[in-house]
Amino acid sequence: MNDADVAEDKDWAELEPNFAIKVSLTIVYCVILLTGIVGNGITIRVTQVLQRNGYLQKNVTDHMVSLACSDLLVLLIGMPVELYSATWFPFTSASGDASCKIYNFLFEACSYATILNVATLSFERYMAICHPFRFKALGKEHTAGLITLAWVTAVIIALPLLFATGMEGHVPERADGPVQNLTFCTNLKEQWTMYRVSIFMAFILYMAVLVGVVFMCWAMIVVLKQTMGPAGGAGNPEGMPKHESSRVKTAKKQTILFLGLIVGSLTICWLPNQVRRLMTATMPKSSWTLQYFRSYVTLQPIADTFFYLSSVLNPFLYNLSSKQFRDVFVQVLRCHITIEHKNKRTVKDSTANSARSLRPLLKSLRRASGRRSTRAQNKELMTSNPVNSAIDTTTRDTEESLSITNESHLIQVKKANKPDETEI
Repeated sequence: MNDADVAEDKDWAELEPNFAIKVSLTIVYCVILLTGIVGNGITIRVTQVLQRNGYLQKNVTDHMVSLACSDLLVLLIGMPVELYSATWFPFTSASGDASCKIYNFLFEACSYATILNVATLSFERYMAICHPFRFKALGKEHTAGLITLAWVTAVIIALPLLFATGMEGHVPERADGPVQNLTFCTNLKEQWTMYRVSIFMAFILYMAVLVGVVFMCWAMIVVLKQTMGPAGGAGNPEGMPKHESSRVKTAKKQTILFLGLIVGSLTICWLPNQVRRLMTATMPKSSWTLQYFRSYVTLQPIADTFFYLSSVLNPFLYNLSSKQFRDVFVQVLRCHITIEHKNKRTVKDSTANSARSLRPLLKSLRRASGRRSTRAQNKELMTSNPVNSAIDTTTRDTEESLSITNESHLIQVKKANKPDETEI
């Protein structure tokens, strides 16, 4: 039996998902779309608030905003078309050839902009943690260069799809045109080589990014674990208070958790979609058997669901790995921002800690002064010497000197607490 006979014998209606699956996928996609729009939209606002209040560096903010924008574009461009053309009407399409080409190009570009933004963000943190002196020498201009490089590379990767995709039906290998009057947005038969090279090059880029991110995350985790000593023990940096050392350790643990989750989501959410794409590039549709086609149609909604989840997970990862981000996220969600600037908050904490540390000393001095006053009164009755006034004067001088010391300590704290930005 030749390919044309096989194509004509296929019952295309059997390959469509049933009505219950279509409704279920529609509900799942709508939830993912709504969650992704809200989550990434609020993430952009949260990063701006944290940067303005000194908790987040500008370069990290730029990377996070770029990643959130690419995630939003993936959801807004891909999901409506996916619901219509792949879920409800998989073998018929009313869109024209130009719209098919533009859709494939934009979706591919935004998808790979997402993964490349993850790579640039990981590289930024890798340099800051593992090579801090080189990172400072780079300056702040390199951030814009990295983000621009990510988007330009994504556009270059997607450019071949403008020519290799279009409206076409199932064309058997030795046939001149589509059979069964089927027309859908797919890769064109005459541009098969270009399409195949494009898909395999994109897969190689994905694997390179995945391996690179895994390596950088592993190196960062090793460095962070090496600098984490027991609080107040040998690992406590010299001159650093115990409570501050504990806060730094918590931040490092959050960073390690975030890095691990990034690698996990990049692997689990993207691999099924890459397998589906490789199925379209392994052999032309003219050679697909009914079983191969059925496997592809079955895998497509699963792969696409995981792929779209990757555009939703980043805000959840930020909230899970950082309590500060989570607090501001809730504040933005409630439209009531109450966060204070980092320097102002640090001075208040230092003032409270200083007052608590001096309070027991002042109490002990007052008690000693009281005992001395009692002895002085007894001596005055016996010898009529004015010692009580001298003790009162000494006590006042001591308390005044302590007050001056406390004020000078606060001045030193204010000078030391210059703007010092932290990362999530």
